[in-house]
Amino acid sequence: MEESILILGAGVMQRPAIQTAKNLGLRVFVVDANPSAPCVGEADVFEPIDLKDFEGIARYALNLKESAGLKAVFTAGTDFSASVAYASEKCGFPTHSFAAAKNATNKALMRQCFMNAGVPSPRFLEIKKHSLKETLSPQFLESLVYPQVVKPVDNMGARGCRMVRNEEELFSALASAFEFSRSETAILEEFIEGPEFSIDALVYDGTLTITGFATRHIFFPPYFIELGHTMPSQIPYEDYIALVRTFARGIKSLGLSYGAAKADIKLTKAGPVVGEIAARLSGGYMSGWTFPYSSGLNLTEQAILLALGKTPQSLEERRFPLDEHEPFEIFAYNSQTVCVERAWISIPGKIEKILNLDEAEEIEGVKNIFPIAASGDEVSFPKSNVEKCGNIISVAKTRVEAEKIAQEAVCKIMLVLEKENPATEEFLFGARDVDGASFPPRAYQLPKGASSELAYELDCNSEKIIPKKDAVEKHIPAKLFSFLEMRDWNNLTLLETIRKFDSMCPNHADLHYKKFWTALLRGGVQGALYVAQ
Repeated sequence: MEESILILGAGVMQRPAIQTAKNLGLRVFVVDANPSAPCVGEADVFEPIDLKDFEGIARYALNLKESAGLKAVFTAGTDFSASVAYASEKCGFPTHSFAAAKNATNKALMRQCFMNAGVPSPRFLEIKKHSLKETLSPQFLESLVYPQVVKPVDNMGARGCRMVRNEEELFSALASAFEFSRSETAILEEFIEGPEFSIDALVYDGTLTITGFATRHIFFPPYFIELGHTMPSQIPYEDYIALVRTFARGIKSLGLSYGAAKADIKLTKAGPVVGEIAARLSGGYMSGWTFPYSSGLNLTEQAILLALGKTPQSLEERRFPLDEHEPFEIFAYNSQTVCVERAWISIPGKIEKILNLDEAEEIEGVKNIFPIAASGDEVSFPKSNVEKCGNIISVAKTRVEAEKIAQEAVCKIMLVLEKENPATEEFLFGARDVDGASFPPRAYQLPKGASSELAYELDCNSEKIIPKKDAVEKHIPAKLFSFLEMRDWNNLTLLETIRKFDSMCPNHADLHYKKFWTALLRGGVQGALYVAQ
């Protein structure tokens, strides 16, 4: 009988698993609650089952074991490793235990495991919606030291996750977190300062093999938006070893023993602190794209072989000893080249058209472009990692080259928004604190004093017009000359943005001077193009 595999999820992040399984000669069954998910058509057989339906997935898997030679249950880039473990246990397949997978899925259970084992992690409090008032007593609120972080216990992609800086923000953030939680439960934890890293690994036979190590690039407080990652990470070796050892302790504390493991971990002044550990391969294009590009190893294939109960030979042949530190014998797999993933985002509005996708794809060194938002879509400034507009992946021999390629591609892609859109108008011209403390941020945030001086200069020229077809570079406000090298969220300097507008819109009509500069400073090139329509 032909061997088969059951893959949970039919999204883009599961495409490498589906394709790899087929390349291994497996018949691929896929389940997802969404029958319109992007990769439904790539499955040999698709079944619409909710990924959190443990029993439904287990019944389907048991049936496939008898009727279709099912040999493994697998996922990557989803938050449903517990569903994989549950079905795998029922079928007698090698797996992380269901209990361990639950520990790695529920953030409150995870934090408790870390605390019990002495693994460095943020101090936390579990908060259930139905007992909110009892948990957050006046005495507790009075003793709380800000900033804190609120997260739903059972979601991913930074949905419903944010920093809180006072009591008003706390209750607003909790309401949002409850909405994003299947169990209406959140955790409140101390905010940890420090650079953040993602680590992918495979665990089996008492060994831990580090298969990917990347620096994460997080922006836009009070939210935590990853605008990309860079692999390999450029940190001192002793810090790398400390982070890996802490990761290993965290894996052990959760009970993970057979399969994939993925960490988000920070390096603080006091040492490593674990953010989260998942019992799966990472999403965010890391395990399926950037690690294979960087290392030359198909990590997804190795993880599937492991799920099938086989030794991942390619991994065995090319890994090298890193540490014999308990609780695992630790190995690592080296990157051979630099791979960079970067995202592009948008100010709020509705997309009228997207320019230059083909040109961006043709840039030498660009490996993939993944558009998410399309013409006609409503977009907003991201509060979670699922609200970005697209991602690009670049590869080069050096970090400088790879980052330059990625930036060029991101800056090439332009989302033009429809005019007279209320969301765009509010974003560009709505009332804001003069120091820009409110969210979303300005594209170019001047210091408070300079911002006030610029506002005065623009008010004094409230009737001024930039003549049609005139280069706006000739009309830069005097108060901006000291800030022309300031960079926006696309890493464009203010001067580069001005020149980009001039190259894209040389035949503009008359432009209202104050409105134009207000829109450009607030919304970058997008804001400038919006008012020039």
